[in-house]
Amino acid sequence: MTWTRWTLPTVAGLTVLLACCAPARAPEGPPPGTPAVTPARGPLAHTFSIVARDPRTGEMGVAVQSHWFSVGSIVTWAEAGVGAIATQSFVDPAYGHKGLALLKQGVPAAEALKQLVAADEGRDGRQVAFVDAQGRVAAHTGAKAIAAAGHHVGAQYSVQANLMENDRVWPAMARAYEQTSGDLADRLMAALEAAQQVGGDIRGKQSAAILIVKPASTGRPWAGADRLFDLRVEDHPDPIVELKRLMRLQRAYDHANRGDEFFAAKKVEEALKEYAAATRYAPEILELPFWQAVTMASVGKVAEAEPIFRRVFAKEPYWADLVPRLPAAGLLPDDKALVARIVALRK
Repeated sequence: MTWTRWTLPTVAGLTVLLACCAPARAPEGPPPGTPAVTPARGPLAHTFSIVARDPRTGEMGVAVQSHWFSVGSIVTWAEAGVGAIATQSFVDPAYGHKGLALLKQGVPAAEALKQLVAADEGRDGRQVAFVDAQGRVAAHTGAKAIAAAGHHVGAQYSVQANLMENDRVWPAMARAYEQTSGDLADRLMAALEAAQQVGGDIRGKQSAAILIVKPASTGRPWAGADRLFDLRVEDHPDPIVELKRLMRLQRAYDHANRGDEFFAAKKVEEALKEYAAATRYAPEILELPFWQAVTMASVGKVAEAEPIFRRVFAKEPYWADLVPRLPAAGLLPDDKALVARIVALRK
């Protein structure tokens, strides 16, 4: 038997290397009596995560944090109308790909996970959790997952962790998920925060991710329409805090996008409400109130738009340079006096 290095398939640019033992011909080795060298161990994905289905909306998701670079590129898997999966510890991303394929065929979560674990020679090192579109849940923590390691399966969710500071991590995640109000994203993030508060990963913090999909496919997955949240923090001293910030921005831009849709449909009042909501979520992003003001000016609410323009221009004057280009794009009336009035708000 010789030690060899092999590479798992890359997932979103991340290559996972593991040291494995495989039969091979006797190599041309060092002379007899040379001390043996212990092979280097490759990267692992030890972490804490949660998979869940919201029984109210049918949305499904997975969230994770780890002291490892780009954990979301390998641990988190989900497909609208199918399910969500976390695969971690001595990670094999095939659990994500093959697991979703089985769930899509209608195989229940427990049976799908059972099949994959039974066929996996490395099962003792794996930690995996499935939730399917019917809310059925299954989890596996291998006997060789590094302590503290364990999982808890609740109503339409599972929390799991390994290489933790202590064994309070996954119970704390379960309590936080069950006791938190709000949408699925809020509850998943509450579970991650609870894990960190009681100790989290014994190695510290580095990356985090959240992936939430709709209860049914739109038929346009290439457009991103099936994914409500798909956010990753690849490397950060406080990844959960950063992930929450990105989620806030995601919510802001979701409102802005709906505002654009309403405006295109000539539903101006609905559009203005969405733009205002976007600004409340992310007041530091001045582009959001700028487009709100443009919409107001385009329908004759110039006086109401002026203080918004003035505030934006005071902080970022270059937005005024964009205004003369908007009539040609159909975003403002072709009215030179109106354009001049708006630009003049830049002091």
